[in-house]
Parts: sequence; C-alpha cells; structure tokens
Amino acid sequence: MSRARLVPEPLAQLPWRVILLVLAIGGFGLIVLYSAAGGSLRPWAFPQGVKFFAFLAAAVALSRVPERTWKAGALPAYVLLVVALLLVEALGAVRGGSQRWLDLGFIRLQPSELMKPAIILACARFYDMLPAGETRRFGAIWPAAALIGFPAALVMVQPDLGTALMICAGGATVMFLAGVPLRLFVGGAAAVAVAVPLAINFVLHDYQRNRILIFLDPESDPLGTGYHISQSKIAIGSGGLWGKGFLQGTQSHLDYLPERQTDFVFATMAEEWGLLGGFFLILCFFLVIRWAINVALAAPGKFARLTAAGLATTIFFYVSINLAMVMGLAPVVGIPLPLVSYGGSAQMTVMLCLGILMSIDRQNRKTTRW
Repeated sequence: MSRARLVPEPLAQLPWRVILLVLAIGGFGLIVLYSAAGGSLRPWAFPQGVKFFAFLAAAVALSRVPERTWKAGALPAYVLLVVALLLVEALGAVRGGSQRWLDLGFIRLQPSELMKPAIILACARFYDMLPAGETRRFGAIWPAAALIGFPAALVMVQPDLGTALMICAGGATVMFLAGVPLRLFVGGAAAVAVAVPLAINFVLHDYQRNRILIFLDPESDPLGTGYHISQSKIAIGSGGLWGKGFLQGTQSHLDYLPERQTDFVFATMAEEWGLLGGFFLILCFFLVIRWAINVALAAPGKFARLTAAGLATTIFFYVSINLAMVMGLAPVVGIPLPLVSYGGSAQMTVMLCLGILMSIDRQNRKTTRW
C-alpha cells in the first residue's frame, strides 16, 4: 500500500519536523511549569497545555490558508489592529499598572501582541506593491516608517516598552530586506543613539528607567529593582552543567526567583536541568528559526519572501531578547520565552507566525512540484 493511501494528503503535506520541534519545546515547557508549581498541574501547567494544543491546532489549520489570502488581508488586518489599540487606550482593562487588554467577555485580547506579525504582513505588502526601482527612494521609506511608528507609539503609551521594540524591530527588518539603503539605517541608528538619553529622562516611566540603570549597574540595588536579575543569574549559575534535578530547584521553589513561570522561566529550567537543558531548548529554537529562514529563501514571490523572513526574525527576537534578559545581558523589558513561559498572548503570536510560515512553505512546495 502506498504512503499516500496510508496518510491523508493534507497530513502528509505538513512540515512534521517543525511540528515535532514545536511539540518538544512546548512539552518541555509544560514540565518546567509543573516543577515551578511544586509538582502540580495547576495553576500553570494544565491551562498552559490546553492553550498550547489549541493554538497548535489553529496553526495547522492556518497552514491551509493560501498565500493570496494573507496578501489580501495584510493591510485590512493592520487597520483593524490599530483601531483595537485605540480602543485599548479608551476602554482597555488595566492589569498590573498597564492598560493593554480589551475585555471581550469570553477572552481578554491583547492587540499589541497581534500587531507583531501584523506589522510584518503590512510592511511586506507595502513593499510588494512598490516597483523594484522605487525601493531606494524616500517615498518608499516614510510610509513604512509611519506604518511602524504609529502602532509602536500607541503601545508605548500602554506602557509596554518590550512590545513596542519588537514591533519596530520586525518592521525595520522587513524594510532592510526589501532593499532600503543601509545608510538610512546607519543614520537612524545615530538618531536613536542621540534620542536614547532624552527618552530615558523624559519619556520612559520610572520603573522602565530603573531597569535600564540596573542593567548598567546590576549591583546598585540588589534588593530592589535589581532583585529579579540577581536571583535569575543565581538560579542559572547554580544549575551548573547537569542541573539540580527535576523538582529540586531551590531558587524557584523557595520563592526567591520572581516571575519564575513567565519572564524568568528559563532561569527556573536552567536551575533544575542545567546547561544541558538550556542547550536543548536553544537548539530546538535554532532549528525552528533555520527552517523559517529556508522557507523565506525558497519563496518565489516578494511578499512571501519578506513575510517569511520577517516572521523568522520575530521568533528570533522573542528568544534572543528573553535569554539576554534573564542572563543580565539586556534590560528587563517583559519579553517572555515563546512556547515555554506561562501565558497565552505570546504563545498565540508565535503559533500565528508558525501557521503563516507553514502556509508559505506549503505554497513553496506546491510551486516546486509544478
């Protein structure tokens, strides 16, 4: 009996290697959350597992969406999310001192999370519509800058510095890959370098300013603002090569490590699983990102190529910023570790990115067969 008869064609067409990698990352994350709760499925592991498999199923369903649908819906989705961000400012629910959510009754929606892939799609669609010779002119720059800057400013007001930076980084990546001259990025970097001291003193909130100052001098307030990162580094360092063992982490179980299930979940993992566990997670993420880059390289169309590359870098920014944050190599900006940290927003965003990437990959393979 042929393989086609044993396995239905829609299932056979799925990129199973990537799906298995995602299952490995998510499954390991559930084990870490189980341990973080002291060996209990609640309050984190069980609800996280339900969300993980629901979002994974949604990503698989999105892989069947044709590329032309993503292209047609890119700008309308962007406009809808900008409206949602404005509604957040007017009517949004406040949690932990931040106004980031729309309470829809059955779900609390965080539009800023969805804006991360939406800005990729919108910028890719904009440059796809431009003639090739127009990309290096000023008219190809300011509309994209406006597309990126307006939602980023709305997110900064919430306030959510980490998400605003992710939106800017994702959009700027698409601009660079579309062919915007490098000198403009150098000029932009110089402008940012000049603006950073002004932003620190006049734009950022006190807690955001303190996080940057603590990053520059971690020992200046070890029991206050610097407590999170100090305990994180202690947890990671104490894990050593092999870790203390499953359910044996003292920093997390004795409540020394704050946010052990969300932003600092990697430190929780590293304490019990050591360098070996950290290497396993990083390797899995590396293989997922490498697959996404290969999808971009194989895409024949400009929109698909820019979208896939932008989504690949979005996943990379999630992982790299979180790891740098928990190791004290970057300020704490509230970026979770995707598919591992407890919570639905970041998990939903990354699964959406993977669903779109699988859709483009499916289109690539169909074009190759033809």
